[in-house]
Amino acid sequence: MDLKTLKTFQMIVKHGSFNRAAQEMNYVQSTVTMQIQKLESELGVQLIERGKEVGLTEAGRLFYDQSLQIVKNMEQLRASLSDLKSGEAGHIRIGVTEPTASYRLPGILKKFMSMYPKIRISLEISSTTHLTEQILKGEIDYSLCTAPSLGSDLYFEPLFKEEFVALLPEDHPLAQKAVIEPEDFQEYRLLVTSASCPYRRKLEMTMQEKGNVTLNTMEIGSMTALKYYVENGLGIALVPKITVESGIKGSTVRTITGSLIDMTFGILCKESAYPFQLASQKLYQHLKQALTSHPEG
Repeated sequence: MDLKTLKTFQMIVKHGSFNRAAQEMNYVQSTVTMQIQKLESELGVQLIERGKEVGLTEAGRLFYDQSLQIVKNMEQLRASLSDLKSGEAGHIRIGVTEPTASYRLPGILKKFMSMYPKIRISLEISSTTHLTEQILKGEIDYSLCTAPSLGSDLYFEPLFKEEFVALLPEDHPLAQKAVIEPEDFQEYRLLVTSASCPYRRKLEMTMQEKGNVTLNTMEIGSMTALKYYVENGLGIALVPKITVESGIKGSTVRTITGSLIDMTFGILCKESAYPFQLASQKLYQHLKQALTSHPEG
């Protein structure tokens, strides 16, 4: 039993004629007759009563009713497989770190998903370290993150530099300065992220280069939460510029000399997975174009 035979059977029922079905299917009538004979032989029952008028047996009526859904499902499956083959459909699992997850990606994905509505995307928002582990385990396809400590199985493609600024309470002494130097931080409480955060690690390395400056720090586990602690006067924070471009009540922004903790941001995947295939390639190209052209969001 195949899909063509089922369609032929349904066409006979629709038109009540072997001849009309043959014309509709662009077959000679003998082909239609042979298809139905073979179908009845496979099923071991008679489906169609032959005579001046074509009619269905009881088995034929049962078979016809259930064959309609079978044909519909098979056609949907073929269409889905065709979309998958062409990259118009698929399921992509990507990871992403903050602030890109909240400030850049929603608008980028909105545009992409309007262009490819059949592509399904799952997001994992986490740290670069955790996302790297998930890539190696095959739990996500690729991630948008900072550069990791690359292993032989990983490929990283830089896209842009995440620019950082100093966020201070409006009445903070350093708010009087137009530009802040790294050495200025040692006199005041600095709000920092967790020890595993790459931004914090780079900050600590930079301060060591300045002469092993000791910092008075308060650890805040979330990069996106830092600005709210600054707003309440708990200290200074170095935050991605994109997170404070709309302004923060009770706070002010200052640039920092040099590239204190500007971080390289890009796409990370298994080396064996690059270049990407099908739907993943379409999303990769879209992300690359959007993030290299307008990384500010």
